[in-house]
Amino acid sequence: MDRLWTNARLATMTGSGLGLVEDGCVAAIGERIAYAGPRVGGPPSAGEVIDCGGAWITPGLIDCHTHLVHGGDRAQEFELRLAGASYEEIARAGGGILSTVTATRAASEDELVASALPRLDALIAEGVTTVEIKSGYGLTPEHEAKMLRAGRALADVRRVSVATTYLGAHAVPPGVDVDAYIDEVCAQIAPLAAAGLADAVDAFCEGIGFSRAQVVRVFEAARAAGLPIKLHAEQLSNLHGAQAAAEMGALSADHLEYLDADGIAAMAAAGTVAVLLPGAYYFVRETKLPPVDALRAAGVPIAIATDCNPGTSPLTSLLLAMNMGATLFRLTVDECLAGVTREAARALGRLDSIGTLEAGKYCDLAIWDVERPAELVYRMGLNPIRSRIWRGE
Repeated sequence: MDRLWTNARLATMTGSGLGLVEDGCVAAIGERIAYAGPRVGGPPSAGEVIDCGGAWITPGLIDCHTHLVHGGDRAQEFELRLAGASYEEIARAGGGILSTVTATRAASEDELVASALPRLDALIAEGVTTVEIKSGYGLTPEHEAKMLRAGRALADVRRVSVATTYLGAHAVPPGVDVDAYIDEVCAQIAPLAAAGLADAVDAFCEGIGFSRAQVVRVFEAARAAGLPIKLHAEQLSNLHGAQAAAEMGALSADHLEYLDADGIAAMAAAGTVAVLLPGAYYFVRETKLPPVDALRAAGVPIAIATDCNPGTSPLTSLLLAMNMGATLFRLTVDECLAGVTREAARALGRLDSIGTLEAGKYCDLAIWDVERPAELVYRMGLNPIRSRIWRGE
């Protein structure tokens, strides 16, 4: 053993609950967990031994839906919303996503990395070890690739795992025919996959975004390129995007406030994860709750993410996202913790390597000075992290 964390309480997140071990230890060989379980009968002490003094260990947290890389901000639109303008009204007037597109196109790759680092550092400081980062503010092949390279570059300057997602179908550039733009998005997928810049493909299925049929075209191109798919679906209305995505084997469908029974059934059948984004719900003052009870009843896995973005969820705290998920959506403590570990890993297609404390998985840990796991969901504005371990160090 290279390192052994002992005298700890574990939330392994194995099984369907928290997988609690009251007197446990975690051992690592190199980057991987060699053992996670009861201290009695566990591995002998070897290498470096860390006495955790009864602290809790969870898997490193996973933020499975962010737009962390972008130019500028949209504080002015925040003021407009406070004065009564809706998200859709702002978008149709040339604000919203397109205002961020202008700022992102004007920024260099290095500038995008530099501006994203404070947001990434805030997540890392709360125990996040894996973060998904979407493109979608470039809307040309050149600028979308620039965003994806910037996302990849963040993993070179911080000890964190980054999954990049191509979101070319985020908005229609001004003056461009929508079907012609979808053709361009589809044509870009294979080159991005070949260049190793994208781990998945996403789209925005909404009245101010793209139709279900247009999204299906994008997903067909993604599948042909060997990339998994996910979808922004049913946030402002029900275009039945989640159902279509699930029927095509999507890893996740995200937002879901207007999700209906057919969409839930399709997601349950496919194992598609419901990624709930309470920060966006709160920030735009949404009133339509996602159908959490129906998702539970159908056995649909539920994840939680920050949706960190400049317009509708400028949130860089996954701990606060859990509290919002519990308070606004009435998720349980177990659901919230699973939602930022096991189910978030599932939403990224990475449950085989992260998300639980099990032998063979990467040794990504968050060690907390709390008396019980519920404190991680209950508290607001307090970060009880003791230490964060990424890949065994």
